[in-house]
Amino acid sequence: MRDVATVDRSPTTAPTRSPWRRTRARTALAVLVLSVTTLLGAAPAHAAAEATCVADVATGCINGTIRTSEREPAPGVSLEVAGAGTTVTVVTDAEGKWAVPVTVAGPYTVKVDPATLPEGDVLRDPSANPRTVNALLGQAVGALFPLVAADGSGAAPTPGATGAPGAGNGEVGTPTNSQQDTGFSWDRLAQQTVSGLIFGILLALASVGLSLIYGTTGLSNFAHGEQVTLGGILAYVGCQLLGLPLVLSGVLAVIAGAASGYLQDAGIWHPLRRRRVGTTQQMIVTIGLSMALQYTYQFFFGGGSLRIVTTNPTTLTFGPVRVTVTSLVSVAIAALVLGGVAYFLLGTRVGRATRAVSDNPALAAASGIGVERIIRLVWVLGAALAALGGVLMGLYLNATSWSMGAALLLLMFAAVTLGGLGAAFGALVGSIVIGVVVEVANLFIPSDMRYAAALLILIVVLLVRPQGILGRAERIG
Repeated sequence: MRDVATVDRSPTTAPTRSPWRRTRARTALAVLVLSVTTLLGAAPAHAAAEATCVADVATGCINGTIRTSEREPAPGVSLEVAGAGTTVTVVTDAEGKWAVPVTVAGPYTVKVDPATLPEGDVLRDPSANPRTVNALLGQAVGALFPLVAADGSGAAPTPGATGAPGAGNGEVGTPTNSQQDTGFSWDRLAQQTVSGLIFGILLALASVGLSLIYGTTGLSNFAHGEQVTLGGILAYVGCQLLGLPLVLSGVLAVIAGAASGYLQDAGIWHPLRRRRVGTTQQMIVTIGLSMALQYTYQFFFGGGSLRIVTTNPTTLTFGPVRVTVTSLVSVAIAALVLGGVAYFLLGTRVGRATRAVSDNPALAAASGIGVERIIRLVWVLGAALAALGGVLMGLYLNATSWSMGAALLLLMFAAVTLGGLGAAFGALVGSIVIGVVVEVANLFIPSDMRYAAALLILIVVLLVRPQGILGRAERIG
């Protein structure tokens, strides 16, 4: 995919040149670059690197931020990055940030010079120095080196403090165990609670759309997670491959997501409903569609993480809580959109018709409401909300990937079921509960099991209140 993007960006000086000649020219250029790289790499070259790096189709970035045990920036720390036959030395800037650009993908070793650490601080995990990272072109990968006070005091590092759980480890939304502390503290509880609220609000964008689709059609859409992935990937394409501003890329991603919802209903779900295909068969179709979309994304964009924005986020500190400006803006956008959806459902004629179709489609049709038009609108709205959720979630997690939506789908279903099937406001409440539980669970259990905690809460709530938090009890039989 990167080759295609590179060809598209290159000016065409010889329109009549045959594809074979272009391929031969690219091959010769690749051999030349490889030869020069080999010659230069025969003897390790030491050079100073800038503290900023912007990844593109030909450049990758290895970066990070080093903070003192008191969570203040640690300037002047020297690091050595070795790989691809070169060795580069970089020094953290006034904000404790460092970055090294690379032009060859592969493993790189990052080593901190302990003699340059702030006075009174040491590496929390000396055995992780040096650390090996796998650099990819067009992406940024982080190498983190948490510090603690030499006497054992000082503030404990908090996972997810940058607003991006798992940022920099190459896996979307999954923090590495080496980057986390275990044990309870009130500061960590505050940090994880805020992170959970942010995560829950962003998750609600996708969950509300999933709930609306279920409420109006009775269909459990297992391909809804791929709508989330679509939004994140399109934002990446706009920012990194086309060079568009982030806001414009996000808007276009949401519009494209809404269009995909329209096309899906027009091409698949409306014909199936017209032929009276049952919801169970339709659900099986969504599973197949989900798998097809996942591997389509993987085929074109690879299995690695895709950074929508490659610059390091700005962090704000509020007492024991640290959050990025990007996360705050994302939450503000999500809150405004969710407020708009609430007004649409409660204060507009079409919104009231949507609720009527959700409550009783047959009665709504008898009242003169165009049920099929409402369902088409719900598909468009649900897909647009999922795409927006994918964009904002990709910024929050600091990366997106072909499987991001699939990883979030279980949490979306848990939120919808917890809040009440078919209840849009229940999906909002359920998402916030799930988000907080998932993040706070990191205080007590390994991060790999945090989703299990959310499902445990779901089971307990359903045993006490089967209809969900805001769902209505229905008589069966």
